[in-house]
Amino acid sequence: MQRISSFMPRKTVPLTITGAPKHDSCLPMYNNTQKKYSVPMKALLGHCLYRRVAIWTVLALILTAVFFLHTGWPAQSRSVLSLVQGGMATLQEAPVLNGAMVLPNQEILKEELVEEEGPQELNMVIEQQAVVDNVLQPQEEIPSQMEQDVIPDRGEEVVEEEEEEEIEGSGDFFDINIDDGKPKWLQYKHLDGYYRGLRALVSPADYNPGYPGRSPKPTPIAIPHHAKLPKPAPYRPHPDYKSDKWQRTNVPVTPCYVDAGKSIPPPDLYAYRGIVQGQPVAAIGSHDALGLRADICFDRFGRYGPYGLGYDIENGGAVGPNETESEGSEVVWETSGQINWNDVNWGDSQSRCSESNRERFFTGNRTRDAELADTGHKKLHRTAVVVRSYVGFTWTNHAVLNFRAMISELNLRSGGEYDVHFLLHVRDNNAPIWADPAVAQEILDQNVPPEFHGLCTLWSEAQMRLFYPGNFGDSFENPSNGDIHGVYRSAHMPLQHFALAHPEYAHFWNWEMDMRWTGSYYELFDRLGIWGANQSRVGAWERAAKYYIPGFHGTWENFTHLVDLETQASKNRPLLGPVNFAGKVSLDQNEDFLPPSCAAGIESPECGVGEDADLIALNPIFDVEESGWVFASDVTGYETALPRPPRRCSIVTASRLSRRLLSVMHEETWRLHHSMFSEMFPATIAFHRGLKAVYAPHPVFIDRDWPQEEIDKAFNGGKDHSSGGEGSPFNLNNEHNHKGTTWYYNSEFAGLLWRRWLGYAQMDGRGRNGGRAGEGKMRGGREEEADPSGSGRLCLRSMLVHPIKWEDPAERED
Repeated sequence: MQRISSFMPRKTVPLTITGAPKHDSCLPMYNNTQKKYSVPMKALLGHCLYRRVAIWTVLALILTAVFFLHTGWPAQSRSVLSLVQGGMATLQEAPVLNGAMVLPNQEILKEELVEEEGPQELNMVIEQQAVVDNVLQPQEEIPSQMEQDVIPDRGEEVVEEEEEEEIEGSGDFFDINIDDGKPKWLQYKHLDGYYRGLRALVSPADYNPGYPGRSPKPTPIAIPHHAKLPKPAPYRPHPDYKSDKWQRTNVPVTPCYVDAGKSIPPPDLYAYRGIVQGQPVAAIGSHDALGLRADICFDRFGRYGPYGLGYDIENGGAVGPNETESEGSEVVWETSGQINWNDVNWGDSQSRCSESNRERFFTGNRTRDAELADTGHKKLHRTAVVVRSYVGFTWTNHAVLNFRAMISELNLRSGGEYDVHFLLHVRDNNAPIWADPAVAQEILDQNVPPEFHGLCTLWSEAQMRLFYPGNFGDSFENPSNGDIHGVYRSAHMPLQHFALAHPEYAHFWNWEMDMRWTGSYYELFDRLGIWGANQSRVGAWERAAKYYIPGFHGTWENFTHLVDLETQASKNRPLLGPVNFAGKVSLDQNEDFLPPSCAAGIESPECGVGEDADLIALNPIFDVEESGWVFASDVTGYETALPRPPRRCSIVTASRLSRRLLSVMHEETWRLHHSMFSEMFPATIAFHRGLKAVYAPHPVFIDRDWPQEEIDKAFNGGKDHSSGGEGSPFNLNNEHNHKGTTWYYNSEFAGLLWRRWLGYAQMDGRGRNGGRAGEGKMRGGREEEADPSGSGRLCLRSMLVHPIKWEDPAERED
């Protein structure tokens, strides 16, 4: 039988909100006293009121002049380090550039114009792989200049950044009301750098991001224009499984194939060495902090061409060659050819790969795994990527491309390290999906492309009532009026059930159908797992509660130290867990979740380092109390006569959960009849029981020229400079700030940028009478990208985008 996904898209609720608190400027007193009569000099010098008035007036003027002439005042309106009192002996006051706090060790880029250079191919030289030339390795060093020997120099024109037309919006097109008629971020200029293409590609050494700016009036960036498009090369972020270094310590990897005849190896992903000049860097999160490559970019054909983008369905593709501009796209098929994907059975392909590499992995059986651990070669834990879908979901050609790439990169190219599953929510509670194979097959035929049938597990809410029976008691609140077994309130239930049925996996990525990643899925999930294991438990909850803003906080190390200082200043003890609260009930299972690295003490910086994270969230894990988040009190099964238990939450359910976290959640559900809203339950249970939880600061991009300090105010404006408590960005009145980001359930920019990257024209909000996605001037598309005087198709760094509710404009359902 096949498998399932519970996906309930969240809809933006029209809001009427009040503005954020206003901060008064420090202004001098204005004295409008008029001179009505002259004062004798003698009176000024005498012992009388006149002298005192004159002296105080002169002193006030001098102090005011000194205040305003102080060179540091305009930029240092808010010093991050001034928020705390401790640790000043080890930290100097950081310089501030254009509102951005530059902490010690933060690299300050040089201000200089980019030199002109001719068009050239981004030649990527292989170091260890002997089979294929011209391959970009995961950690390959990139020279400062592009090679000149592949494509002859045909000249270029240098253009300055185009000035955006002034937005004339009167406020009538804004669906959110605040005191001045529109959200503050709508007043910031759009960033044009996202929409330049491959003809503006430069080497990393010559790259100037444009945003964040390094001065109030930055020097215009020289934008190159390559007469000929550069060529991409295969990008392989997986380990070199054939190397002596790998095989000395690991079980050899058996190559995997798409077909049973072993004639079709999984194709390569293609990338470009370099970055489009002037393309902004991430405003929130960081490639560097997580170990993701930031010096390469991906276009749509390098990403999806190997899986059918660019050739017709009749030939085994998915999106035809005339759909969008496609100059130079043929390079991605030079090695693999245009694979016919029509008859592929991904369930069989994935099973063959995992089975042929079974000696590489632990099994989930403790006895067998203890034996495997003593064999001498390193064994790996396996991970399931569980994608939640539902009956009625519309599978588009682009969705097919996305999941072909995911399965190929995560399973086939890794030798079975990951498996991909679809958890399919059957809304008809009367359908006997676990009793009648014919009914299950009919549901699959009507709702899932045949190539993915073997990856599906079906489930229903009626099944969850049988699996988690009994009275769950009262809820503190139930804003949605949903059933406790319903997918909207308890999407964790089918995932818990899935984990029990699959002991072979140590970790489970909870994923959704409307999420996309422009780069390699293996690189994303692998690096997030490594980063999570490297984090200390000390200060983890405090770091997880705060957005990391590199342009404001500096390096991750500076950010970590700042959070420590803020914790000290708050007079709160660091949260190490488990936490005690009124009405807490013990588990039947062992609750000692501390790793050996904590043997020296739970306050040791090494505590938790090397321990796999039980929860890896992709948004901050915040304190919901007084946060204004609408589902903060959707807590069921706890004694309502007692105070609400302490709670943590991470908005957007996409996250990695360990088997032991899901096991604890399962016991909380079936034995204690506890549950909470879907985005709150995993983080809260980890908090209550002392499991390791982290927020991975993946790169999130922003559509406008936000001052760095304003980003921090908007996204870390909660209690103790976090994202939780009063002032939280997840308050209904504040969630509009996420609309211009690439990762949040109500984002407008994510879908806009994604569709432009796919090659479709969009009303992108820029220009006169614009302001929001879907407004302004139609830009992009085939004609614009094919224009030789233009910059070509977009090439973006790796980034997560969500939500993607539609891709091809012809498929849009208003």
